[in-house]
Amino acid sequence: MAFAGRWETETQEGYDEFCKLIGIPDDIIEKGRDYKIITEITQSGDNFSWTQIYPTDARVTNTFTIGKECDIQTIGGKKFKGTVNMEGGKLVVTFPNYKQVSEISGGKLIETSTAASVVLKRTSKKI
Repeated sequence: MAFAGRWETETQEGYDEFCKLIGIPDDIIEKGRDYKIITEITQSGDNFSWTQIYPTDARVTNTFTIGKECDIQTIGGKKFKGTVNMEGGKLVVTFPNYKQVSEISGGKLIETSTAASVVLKRTSKKI
């Protein structure tokens, strides 16, 4: 249940390069660069609801069960089928253009997205 709670973005590393690589338009990259995204996570056993709330009040919610295929929406609004797995206490999912690993480390939510050799690392604090 370590993931459950509300989290607010503290830092992002590699944001611009990652977003450009996965095809997010420049105007959207510019708007989102300094967003303090709120991530709300509920967890019941292997079942999760993961909502990201943007300052514009836009929301992206993904619900999933560890190890079972589900519908997932990306930050760019694209939808696909994917499976979220738990590997060593980390949530791992492969999106069409990148892989994301989410973990709790030092009381922080760390989301690391990797596309080719480009890495976006978002760190959030619990609120």
